Amino acid sequence: MPTATITSKGQITIPIEVRKSLKLKAGDKINFFETEDGKYTFEPKTGSIMDMKGILQKMGYAPLGYAPSIEEMDEAVLDYAAELDTATMSDEGRAARQRKSA
Repeated sequence: MPTATITSKGQITIPIEVRKSLKLKAGDKINFFETEDGKYTFEPKTGSIMDMKGILQKMGYAPLGYAPSIEEMDEAVLDYAAELDTATMSDEGRAARQRKSA
């Protein structure tokens, strides 16, 4: 198994066999992903949107083979927007919203 040593500057040299296998060259960027169990995986960063296929499964956020419907995606976006709105709202704004919905 290839290994690398972290320098005092927090850098590593990716072993040659890994670089060759991933077709990495100087200047390439790498994305790191934390998995559900707290470990990390990485892959080369590319410019194609098609490379995002399966990213939720790789990161442990969705079961393999799962494809959300448009409605599920819309609902998730709206839920997250509501969370952000609530998180950035003042205490008076939250109180007003609660009175309005009651």
